Amino acid sequence: MQTHTKGLLLAISAYTIWGFFPLYFNLLVSVLPLEVVSQRVIWSLVCTLGIGLALGHAGRLKTALSNKHLTGWLLLSAILISINWLVYIWAVGQHRVIETSLGYFMTPVVSLILARLFFKEQLHPLQVWAGIIAMSAIGWELFSLGQLPWVSLVLAVAFALYGVVRKHCEIDSISGMTIETAWLLPFALAWIAWQSQTEVNTLAFATEQSITLLLVGVGFISVLPLILFAMATRRIDLSVVGFIMYINPTMQFLIGVFVLEESYPPERMVTFGLIWLALIFFTIGIWQRQHRSS
Repeated sequence: MQTHTKGLLLAISAYTIWGFFPLYFNLLVSVLPLEVVSQRVIWSLVCTLGIGLALGHAGRLKTALSNKHLTGWLLLSAILISINWLVYIWAVGQHRVIETSLGYFMTPVVSLILARLFFKEQLHPLQVWAGIIAMSAIGWELFSLGQLPWVSLVLAVAFALYGVVRKHCEIDSISGMTIETAWLLPFALAWIAWQSQTEVNTLAFATEQSITLLLVGVGFISVLPLILFAMATRRIDLSVVGFIMYINPTMQFLIGVFVLEESYPPERMVTFGLIWLALIFFTIGIWQRQHRSS
């Protein structure tokens, strides 16, 4: 199999797994979001540490841990990804998957704006229009519904900022996620310990076999698409990966509407229409920039 084809299949696999996340986390709606995040931290660390050691990355990890500047950036990225995880899991439990899909549709445009602000990257005129249209979508949401789509905005901004921070970190995905989850581990363990000591113990772990297995599995399904994504980016252009990423929010939108049968105000479809138009401009802008530079 050609390298490009293999990379394409790896990227599609990664984003398809992410696209199915609402169905998985919907099975955990009876569990407190903080417990799901805490278990996700614990088992993600077990998974990444085990894979890293198996691949012989112990030396890389030790070197990274000795770099205080790098670990400081990874603390910030850990905070950002934990915010993303917590809001996402809470939103799924509140039957707001459609809003989460909107957030991930918005992420590329938010990343584009942040790249301009933080890295002074030159933008194609169509990409500028993509940003303007995306801002118009948020304005429409505020005008038509009287409130900002805060779930979508938090997910988009937190994940886009996470990408900005990780851009500063010269470290492989497995080692990076190992250190991120190691930063979060004391908070996860402290919350579980505190919760177990309360009069009404609401911890779901170890109460039912199915729930326990699902909570353990959260860590592994968090790491698997990350590994596939990292393997894909080494085989195909990032512009291609960026286009394929729309598989994830598209699947989440379809699952929210047709599988979970979530209700939504009709005005929100105008928001989606504007965001999809922004993504068309965004994608054409990327293609034209790639075409001119080649």
